[in-house]
Amino acid sequence: MVSTETEQAPAITFTDECRTKLHEVIDGHPNDVAGLRLQILRRTPDGGMQHVLSMVEDGAQEQISDDLVTEVDGITVYVQLRDARYLNGIEIDYIDRGPEESGLEFNNPNPQWFDARELAMQQLFDQQINPAIAGHGGMVTLLGVDGTDAYIEFSGGCQGCGQANVTLGQGIETSVKKFVPGIERMVDVTNHAAGTNPYFKPNQPGGAPGHSHGHAHNH
Repeated sequence: MVSTETEQAPAITFTDECRTKLHEVIDGHPNDVAGLRLQILRRTPDGGMQHVLSMVEDGAQEQISDDLVTEVDGITVYVQLRDARYLNGIEIDYIDRGPEESGLEFNNPNPQWFDARELAMQQLFDQQINPAIAGHGGMVTLLGVDGTDAYIEFSGGCQGCGQANVTLGQGIETSVKKFVPGIERMVDVTNHAAGTNPYFKPNQPGGAPGHSHGHAHNH
């Protein structure tokens, strides 16, 4: 489990429009809902972050038992420890511009990284590693640093490849150790059997394929 220096649940705000929409979605869900899970999926080269708000069905809480839990406008919100300080002060809005342009908008005031090592690794991934593996349709994402461990995730052409952390992980680890002092180990947390899941269902670790009820934007 990745941890951060803070174990306080972040301050999260829903606008009136967002609060109304979320309660509508939760109330309309066919199964009982325990809450929502707010995550940072990845950092983007333009300096932003991609967020997702996922459904957590009742009975699936054990899958995210290490998360911080907070209550926002009558909705239980789960947050991964590693994301906590990067989500403090976030405001989530719901924008309705028609069927094709409606979705959640995440206004996050935090920098991409607080840790200089994470910033250096992000630059290494963006400028050297990802361009090198883009031809294979793959990408590696930094999720965070905990002590001397760096947590990464493969996506695209790398995901689903059982040898991904062997063929790529070793080379990436060598590059990181060379350019970023203080990192001793790379931990691949990719779920190679499934993609990023929009909600968590009981007895199905990691959730089930489907579509999230919101799109991620950062301002």
